[in-house]
This record gives sequence, structure tokens and C-alpha cells, in this order.
Amino acid sequence: MAASKDLVAAKAGPVYSIDPDQTLKASKALLAHIKKAAAQKAQESSKQNLLDDSDGESSDPSTIWLTLTTKRHIADKTRLQPGRIALPHSLHPAGAETTICLITADPQRAYKDIVASDAFPADLRARITRVIDLGKLKAKFSQYEAQRKLLAEHDVFLGDDRIVNRLPKVLGKTFYKTTLKRPVPVVLTPRPARVAGKRTRLRKTEGQVNAGSPADIAKEIRKALASALVSLTPSTTTAVRVAASDFAPQQVADNVAAVAAALVDKWVPQGWRNVRAFHIKGPETAALPIWLTDELWLDDKDVVADKPKAIDENAAAAAAKPAVAGKKRKALEDDGATATAAAAAADKAEEPAPKRKTRAKQPEAAKPDSNDNVLDQQISDRKSRLRKAKAKAATE
Repeated sequence: MAASKDLVAAKAGPVYSIDPDQTLKASKALLAHIKKAAAQKAQESSKQNLLDDSDGESSDPSTIWLTLTTKRHIADKTRLQPGRIALPHSLHPAGAETTICLITADPQRAYKDIVASDAFPADLRARITRVIDLGKLKAKFSQYEAQRKLLAEHDVFLGDDRIVNRLPKVLGKTFYKTTLKRPVPVVLTPRPARVAGKRTRLRKTEGQVNAGSPADIAKEIRKALASALVSLTPSTTTAVRVAASDFAPQQVADNVAAVAAALVDKWVPQGWRNVRAFHIKGPETAALPIWLTDELWLDDKDVVADKPKAIDENAAAAAAKPAVAGKKRKALEDDGATATAAAAAADKAEEPAPKRKTRAKQPEAAKPDSNDNVLDQQISDRKSRLRKAKAKAATE
């Protein structure tokens, strides 16, 4: 494994890192902006919140996120089981009033006894408010309202790594539509003993629960509480919760540096060459850049060439004809127009005349011709009748 890591490092070229001064500067600016926005929001609010402190700041701190942007996708599918990164400053310190729900494998009674034993740390026992196995979870919390109530009652959910892959089907979108309270995998099984430098396989006897010692389980729970969770999706953006608005700027900078280094080393293929940018942001703030790259892509194959535009055939034919300048060109254009008009007139003459409709209106231009013919005919008839009348009168 060490040889492969050295080989990857050699391909990646120079090793990059986040500037601690830039991270600290961005952390100070972000915390100041969050506090200023919270105070302004409290002043503009028409209703007084009874949970606010005397200085006007909210008792519920805002979350600070580290956003990683890569040049290529770092995962081929959504991973519902989050990874863990150890933090220098825990998101759930020992003195915090964090409630924990521990989801175990069957049966739950064995793990309840371990948590209630004297060998289990008392401060951690007070924070674990529920221990439930997978079978009881399916029976009691299959309904949507029950799942919402369970979600609201606890701050952190820890799941036995043996059954954590089955929890998405049991808890559904109530827990997995966001990454804030997804169950964190913890190891609750005993550590295998080493014989001659190799781990021996544990054999489970009938009626025996494969549970670790109280000290090992407590240590595993503390490690999970002091970790940042990484939920990967098939995209170029990954957000990790690294701090809260009640942290000191140096604490935020330390957590950001630790998470950024672990993200690149463990989850980003091609290492720093695949990283485009790192930002930190609050839930309602703009993202502040702390690291940006000058290279926009990894290889030349990531650049797609522009497709050539389709050339119009008529335009190509017109462009292929030689240009005629001056009077010669004008004469050709006049001849072409005359020929076109003559051809149109010939086509019109060849067309058969449409039949006349009795009730159709005659064109205005044809009315004078038809009226003159009728009038001439009437005059001629009248003259002939007069001549006949005169001739008849003369004979009498």
C-alpha cells in the first residue's frame, strides 16, 4: 500500500496545502458576519424570542461548512454510509448537552446493560438517551410521524456498523434527505486478539452476544462524536460540517485544515490535482474562498472541442461564384430580373382561367367594360325598334 501511495504522490507533482493565515482570516470574517447578521435579524424581528440570550445572540449556533469543489466526480454513486474525519475540536464537546440515540444489532438488552454498567463513563451515559435495536426500530418507528418525533428528540444518531447499511430502508427520507442527522457508523463488536502479529477470528457461541467491552464501546462513541462526517455523491461538490458559530476563529481554522487534508488524501482521486477550490460558508452566507487552483482541468481529454457550424448550401454556392464588379454585374442582375419576370408571365398565361361564379363580385376594373357593352346593345335595340315603328307608320 505504501508503494502505491508513493506512486500516486509522484504523479500528482508538488504537494499543495491550505494557507493557515488565509484560513484564519476567512474564519474571522465569516464569524463576524454571522454574528452581525444574527444581531440585525434579532433587532428587525417584531416578536421577542424567549430563548435569546441577554446580548441578543441566538442560543442555537449556526453551522459552518467546508465546501470542496473538484474537477471530476469523486464518487460514482451516492453513499448513504458517511465516512469519518477526526477533528481537533469536537462538534459535540464533553460539556455540551448533546443527546445520543444508539442503534444496535439485536438484542438491545445486552447493550443497555453495558451502558448502564459502572465500567461505562458516567458523563457519556448521561448523554445516551435511547438504546434500540434494529427489530424494535422497525416495529415502533415505521410510521412517518413516529420517525419525525424520533428525529427531533435526539441530536446525534449512532448505528452499529453491522446493520448501518440497512438503516436507510428503515428510516427513509426522514433521516436521509439531509446529512445533518444520518446515523454515524460505530464499531460495537469486541476487538480481535492478536497472535503472532495477526488478528484471530472471533467465534460466536450460541446465546452469546458479540458485544465489546464498556471501555471499547465508550471509546468508539467518543471518536464518532469528535469526527466530521463525509457524505459522498456523484458530483463535483462536497460539503462537510466542520464547526459552529460559537467556535473561536483559530478552532475553525484548525478543523478546516484537518478536514481539507483528510478529504484530499482519502477521498479525492488524483489528490490535489483534482481539487478546484475550497470554501467556507454559513447556512445563509456567501462562500469565502480559502484555496483556488489555476488549472481548470486535469487532462486535455477533459476539454471538449467546439463543433463546426453547419454551412448553408445556398450561402456556399453564392460564395463559390466569382464576383462581378461594376456595370457588368448590374447588367447581369437586370437581365436576370427580366428573365424572371418573363418566366412568371408565361407561367401565368399557361394557367387555365378560373370559372366564373354567378354570384361572385366582379373586379372593379372589369365593371366599366361590361356596362358599356350592355348600354351599346340597349341603344342599338332601341334604334332598331324606332326604325321599324317609322316604317310601319309610313306604310299606313
